[in-house]
Amino acid sequence: MKTDTGSPLVSVVIPTYGRPEFLTDAVRSVVDQTYPNVELVVVDDHSPEPVEPLLADVPFDDLAHAEVVRHEENRGGNAARRTGIERSRGEFVAFLDDDDYWDQTLVERVVSTFRESGPDVGVVIAGTRIVDENETELGVVIPDATGDVTEQILRGTVRSGSFSRFTVRRSAIEAAGLPDEQLPSWQDLEWHIRLSTVCQYASLREAVVVRRVTSHDQITDDFEAKRDVSYPVLLEKHRPLAAEFGTKTERRFVATLTVTLGFSALRNGYYATAIRTFLSAIRYDPLIPRAYLYLLLALGGPFTYKPARGIRRRLQTAFG
Repeated sequence: MKTDTGSPLVSVVIPTYGRPEFLTDAVRSVVDQTYPNVELVVVDDHSPEPVEPLLADVPFDDLAHAEVVRHEENRGGNAARRTGIERSRGEFVAFLDDDDYWDQTLVERVVSTFRESGPDVGVVIAGTRIVDENETELGVVIPDATGDVTEQILRGTVRSGSFSRFTVRRSAIEAAGLPDEQLPSWQDLEWHIRLSTVCQYASLREAVVVRRVTSHDQITDDFEAKRDVSYPVLLEKHRPLAAEFGTKTERRFVATLTVTLGFSALRNGYYATAIRTFLSAIRYDPLIPRAYLYLLLALGGPFTYKPARGIRRRLQTAFG
């Protein structure tokens, strides 16, 4: 292990559960970073088989510190992230999902963005390239989050994206609190709302994150958990904040969240539920174009939605 005392320490937290075919790529992309002062905490959320043996051949010598922590029971993605944050020591904390990976210059560029943006910036969001399981590119997402972005996040004009896309200053984590481990989905969105109230944002407008969209189970696929837990919790926790920006922002917050819930229903084949959900979103705010597109797909049921597989993953990537 090595330490570069001239550069701030960046901690990278990788939560993992049952995806050994991707984890090594994620870990190696951290090991290969050009930035000289990185520590890595892999949190095994009680995978069916412990992941530490999979990493036995990965050379960690160039990192400041590396460890694998295993939960004694499966506790969920945000619980694993909380463990990683608590075990880490860096001034900045970056997150990488176990099925994604980074360009080798990501940490270096993120730290440069923090330095150039000043001490009020507590979150940097990086651009992302979306690929399928064959590494075929599905799209590129370039962030445009700058300054105070709370209202934009609530209105859905700034999308948080996956955890792999953002790095947080530790002082912002201390001010906003840790990720909510009770949420089964929309974990990144909920945390971004809280983070945005305590710090400013900046964007790294280059696609240095690679996100895989594959057929394996993903947290975004669980419609029932979104409907029964995440949706009501987010409304209860953050609708009052949206209302502080005015009625239009409050209604747009509710409508945007409802559209996302409806898309989850549509993706999982709950066509009647999706129709009702999209109509509810339109009642809250009739000025969301994608609500009408999804409503048309839902009205046709499997006859319209299933043939649209060519755009399905792109829609999921953008709004899932």
